[in-house]
Amino acid sequence: MKGVEVRIVDADGADVPPGEVGEIITRSSNNMLGYWNLPEATAATLDKDGWIHTGDAGYMDADGYIFIHDRMKDMIISGGENVYPAEVESAIFGHPQVLEVAVIGVPDEKWGETVKAVVVPRPGEAVDPASVIAWARERIAPYKVPKSVDVIEALPRNASGKILRKDLRAPYWEGRERMVN
Repeated sequence: MKGVEVRIVDADGADVPPGEVGEIITRSSNNMLGYWNLPEATAATLDKDGWIHTGDAGYMDADGYIFIHDRMKDMIISGGENVYPAEVESAIFGHPQVLEVAVIGVPDEKWGETVKAVVVPRPGEAVDPASVIAWARERIAPYKVPKSVDVIEALPRNASGKILRKDLRAPYWEGRERMVN
């Protein structure tokens, strides 16, 4: 939109090159001034130069088009590599036994976090976790492939139908101070 600035930045706030995933930030005269009575939330979202940190991971191509990749808070860091759940989920969709999938990071002593797929089987199907892992291995880089697969009857969702990843992650992070390792 006219009058709106958009940048894609790394964790230090530096612009990333075209095609590289980073956080989408925006600035315009229409920006919010802050959250009502929530100064900490405002400080986490709106920087001193007026840039809004959207929390969306995306990239800009060479022509200036922006592609949203995932949510930053859902990103899994495994062995120093960034893994975006949406990419892993896309790789698993189409598996003949899987109706729905959500991907989360779970704690791992060696890698920090590892990728776990949580799947709902198609009606009348029994999901073979090894088959799901093999299916993903044919479609994405090895470090992104789930190390484990849980099979559940239904994914937890909020009232608007959004998958509640925090509910899926909670049992694995129980007793830890933070939900990154």
